[in-house]
Amino acid sequence: MRTVSFVSVTLVLAGAVALAAGCGDPLGLPAPTIPNRTDTVSLYALSGTPVTTPSAYIITFRQVVRTDQSLQGFDFAFDIESTGRPVLLSTGAMGLGRSSGIQRTLHAFDSVTVAPAGNYNSDSALAVDSNDVMILHSRPLTCSYGATAAYFAKLHVLAIDTTSGPNGRRIDFEILTNVNCGYRGLEPGLPKR
Repeated sequence: MRTVSFVSVTLVLAGAVALAAGCGDPLGLPAPTIPNRTDTVSLYALSGTPVTTPSAYIITFRQVVRTDQSLQGFDFAFDIESTGRPVLLSTGAMGLGRSSGIQRTLHAFDSVTVAPAGNYNSDSALAVDSNDVMILHSRPLTCSYGATAAYFAKLHVLAIDTTSGPNGRRIDFEILTNVNCGYRGLEPGLPKR
């Protein structure tokens, strides 16, 4: 019977790691080129507001959009249900295919440094309140290098106005977006993960 020593296995693993690091990015992805950025955004409810107000957001383009005019589609929208409950809606929750996703986290906005690989809500409305933090992923897209992947973001709800005034039925949030295909890092600057 042949035995392999712990030292031999450790040396082989160390060599493999060194070889992978010497051959480029350990993730096997092209180097990121677009710094992660935080923006402050307002969206208006899908219901009870003029159609001319933006109700949805495209992570890929870091852009608010009107749902009636967006040729690129969108990744999530905001609404206030008839019960008065403010919600974020993935595309699946709106009957547009289960492709984008939203996940609530109990961590502070600045503490979220990487997007989880799974457990996103993709088919139902997700209730939100002031100070909530969400992690989101876009609809899958084809990357410039041929792979299909989602882009990731984290969102911190700053305020929600459920009144019917001229600037009401609105959510204000800060959102950090990572638009480097295949990367899940959610820290400012170029992602490392």
